[in-house]
Amino acid sequence: MKTWTRHHLLSLRQGVARLFAAPLATLANIGVIGIVLALPLGAYGLLVNLQAFSGSLPTEPQISIFLAPGKGTSDHAALENRLKSASGVKTVRYVSRESALAGLKRSPGMAEVIASLRDNPLPDAFVVTLADGDADAADRLEHEFRTLPGVAHVQVDSAWVRRLDTLLRLGRTAVLLLCTLLGFSLVAVTFNTIRLQVLTQREEIEVSKLIGATDAFIRRPFFYFGSLLGACGGITALGVVFLGFRLLNRDLGQLGALYGVDASLRFLPLADSMAVVIFTATLSWLGTYISVSRHLHSVEPR
Repeated sequence: MKTWTRHHLLSLRQGVARLFAAPLATLANIGVIGIVLALPLGAYGLLVNLQAFSGSLPTEPQISIFLAPGKGTSDHAALENRLKSASGVKTVRYVSRESALAGLKRSPGMAEVIASLRDNPLPDAFVVTLADGDADAADRLEHEFRTLPGVAHVQVDSAWVRRLDTLLRLGRTAVLLLCTLLGFSLVAVTFNTIRLQVLTQREEIEVSKLIGATDAFIRRPFFYFGSLLGACGGITALGVVFLGFRLLNRDLGQLGALYGVDASLRFLPLADSMAVVIFTATLSWLGTYISVSRHLHSVEPR
């Protein structure tokens, strides 16, 4: 066990030494990996923020029914009974035009606008909560409620939330495809880098084989070199995305202040950041394994 540990520590030191042996080439390779990975990583970070935003929204399917003016209390009661008796309705809540106006006044920046109005322009309304999120049932009830007497307008409040969820699923699929394609690019970059390392150290490898070094012993420093290269590239990608989010937040903060919401982008959690570094190190190790296995057998002592 001590011998195995000593060999791996020696290989790790050799891998680190090869990183610093050609600093410009190492920085160039790390920069390429970081920039290549920053694109899907940034898209993933945006999706995480959008998903967190959509998760804070009320996703319970609701239908708002705005009433025509001039209807009395008895008409409202009859309509409420019709709504409650409809199939698929969970609850029905009446919102008077006075309470709707009072709620609108509490919205940021709306108090002065409403104070300038001579009359209350809002109608009475019913908010119907559906028993489930079936889109077909919501469409059926929307058409049914439009035909009821005294109804001026019907709006499905949560339809845009479902559309947002659909767009998020589409975005996740696109990011997954992009990560797959760029993952192959990362393997290719590491493959070519290790191939050049093998060719550059051809004489050293030949001497090692002459004195009895096994292929596993020769491969090990290359594995550490490739993994460290990928890990540094992953850290670089995280840094690029972090700086990009900081620049975007400067403008998003001003935009959010205008609408009274928190529009800042939050960076990836620690677990996701560590997963990115491990993922890039693993892909680089795979590229190293393929390259070393492909080219090492061609280096034989003469």
